[in-house]
Amino acid sequence: MSEVIVVTSGKGGVGKTTTSANLAAGLALRGKKVVVIDFDVGLRNLDLVMGCERRVVYDFVNVIHGEATLNQALIRDKQAPNLSILAASQTRDKEALTEEGVGKVIEDLKAMGFDFIICDSPAGIEKGAIMALTFADHALVVVNPEVSSVRDSDRIIGIIQSRSRRAQAGGEPVREHLLITRYSPRRVRDGEMLSYGDILDILKIPLLGVIPESQKVLESSNAGVPAVHDAQSEVAQAYVDAIDRFLGKDVPMRYVTEEQPSLLRRILASVGRKATA
Repeated sequence: MSEVIVVTSGKGGVGKTTTSANLAAGLALRGKKVVVIDFDVGLRNLDLVMGCERRVVYDFVNVIHGEATLNQALIRDKQAPNLSILAASQTRDKEALTEEGVGKVIEDLKAMGFDFIICDSPAGIEKGAIMALTFADHALVVVNPEVSSVRDSDRIIGIIQSRSRRAQAGGEPVREHLLITRYSPRRVRDGEMLSYGDILDILKIPLLGVIPESQKVLESSNAGVPAVHDAQSEVAQAYVDAIDRFLGKDVPMRYVTEEQPSLLRRILASVGRKATA
């Protein structure tokens, strides 16, 4: 049975598209059949992060308006053949999205046998974001460890609880998950950002994962290859841990405490200080 995951936030620039790409690629690497949809009509960044921008012929709005079929618009990922991408339009505005049209596309994707339909939502509460969360079974709320990001995400959680079809039908609520990105235990220690515990106290939804602050995120986005493909990086390992938790595994939380230097490094540092005294 297909499950719809919306990746959302209250504030822009927190890593939603990066998270959508890594979640989609990570699930596909587990053998799941996955499609990821860019709901940010008018801007379109998912295709860049996924490295398929030159292969976009038809887009999400073309499919909604009957100008192309899903088979024509879906782009097969080169790294994971069971992952497909549905790009947003750069030439239309968000009014091109209708609840009826979006609902039909999602139902058609379910009929095509996708295990997971991931919706990369715009930030905030504009139409594209509302359309993305309307059909959600899961909401992955992405936040940075800063007050404005957490405050705005708190508002998004309230909207999910009231505007989704599940909420309107009085059914089982959308399952909410929290993902904290760009996290640095050292900066938490220095009082430069909120701790993950502070964020949990405010938002009060289950923590799916903590993604460490890393240059690797920018490098992978620029290369058009999601970070999960580089299994040695901390970012990849953190996303893999989050995916494991999403799939029901009990995985310890990593990258939330400051790494202490080894005994050898402490001795060498002490020797170095004495030599320069």
